[in-house]
Amino acid sequence: MKILVTGGAGFIGSHTVVELLNAGFEPVIIDNFSNSNRSALAGLRQILNHDVPFYEADCNDAEALNAIFEKENFRGVIHFAAHKAVGESVAKPLMYYRNNLDSTLLLLETMQRYGVPNLVFSSSCTVYGQPEHLPVTEETPRLPAQSPYGNTKAICEDIIRDTVKAGGPVKSIALRYFNPMGAHPSGLIGELPLGVPGNLVPFITQTAAGIREKLTVHGGDYDTVDGTCIRDYIHVVDLAKAHVQALRLLDSREETSYYDVFNVGTGNGQTVLELIQTFEKVNNIKLNYSIGPRRPGDVEKIYAQVDKVNNVMGWRAEKTLAEGLQDAWRWEQNLQLKNSIVSE
Repeated sequence: MKILVTGGAGFIGSHTVVELLNAGFEPVIIDNFSNSNRSALAGLRQILNHDVPFYEADCNDAEALNAIFEKENFRGVIHFAAHKAVGESVAKPLMYYRNNLDSTLLLLETMQRYGVPNLVFSSSCTVYGQPEHLPVTEETPRLPAQSPYGNTKAICEDIIRDTVKAGGPVKSIALRYFNPMGAHPSGLIGELPLGVPGNLVPFITQTAAGIREKLTVHGGDYDTVDGTCIRDYIHVVDLAKAHVQALRLLDSREETSYYDVFNVGTGNGQTVLELIQTFEKVNNIKLNYSIGPRRPGDVEKIYAQVDKVNNVMGWRAEKTLAEGLQDAWRWEQNLQLKNSIVSE
């Protein structure tokens, strides 16, 4: 099956491309590099020993999407392309609503026009807001999102669900994933934020590498064991494999209209300080960090109930937090080595 991967040069997208090929699918990437880097394509080439079909285009460009769908015979789409920084979305809500909603609407319209039946949507546990009870199940009520980013994910889920309900004909799964981290074990692809990282792990690795002087932990007075936020950290390779399983499930469904949501996490929560201490231990590095004020939009604690994704989709997280932090540091070291060679 030929699968369009929007945002396929990004962090999760590039790892999913690898797992799609490993599973016998034919991924085709579309990316405009607004939040990714061309070097991911070179990394993919090294891992896979060949180039992956690629289009440089914006998912908000109707003409470009039509041309790609006209040329390729897609069986499905995995939709990653979106703005995704919580803090930035609080500061620039209109930019997030315009980009994330419009691209999803246009993609659905194009899929219908060309009869592409399967859509895996990159959603997020942010749709749950700050849940009243933990762990979070798929039946947990969606509370008001803590950020415009989270709200765009909730609205996109509703758009997709209503499209399926109206007889699409589209089948779709929304994967509500928790906190992706890590990198490919080869160290050839990983998380590559543009500018100052918005996510914790790349900020940790950049601090360890000396790029950042100090890591600031956002809030030390939460109602948790050590006062820092709790998250469910999932290895990006495990997460990538969940998208492959979602595609397989969609294609196995005989009905023309099917929609479901799945939490994708480990089922365990760690505090920010526990993650930092694990990084220090497994990589034998002492980090320079301090506790700062809370950050707008952050949820205090959240982690997944994963029975549904384990039992219905046949997927489970296999890699540990320690493995993810080792892989992330290997990726960062390789990145700095490349940069030093280029600058010489």
